[in-house]
Amino acid sequence: MDTIFTLLMVLIMIASVLLVIVVMAQNPKGGGLSSTFGGASSAQFGVQRTNDFMEKATWTLGGTIIVLILISVVITGKPSQAAPAQQQPAKKEAPAKQSAPASSTTTAPVSTPAAPAK
Repeated sequence: MDTIFTLLMVLIMIASVLLVIVVMAQNPKGGGLSSTFGGASSAQFGVQRTNDFMEKATWTLGGTIIVLILISVVITGKPSQAAPAQQQPAKKEAPAKQSAPASSTTTAPVSTPAAPAK
């Protein structure tokens, strides 16, 4: 199971790097990689095709990453069968017994009366 998880993580990382490359190659104004090969005019045939490819690659890689992540969660989300069914509650210990006085023949302390103030 660990090898499948590792394989999925490697595939997710590869797809993520490819997605970053595809997104960075695009220009938000419509130029991007297409302007490098075909000029800035959008009337040329190659420009529209490059933009379509870049857009499809972006959506495909994004969807692939999401699917791979969901598969990895499903695979690793299952509890193992070796786990115990129930946890044992923590044992509470009884307080220590208090011992009786050492000898019952001892006399109570004698209190001395306070001397009157002079």
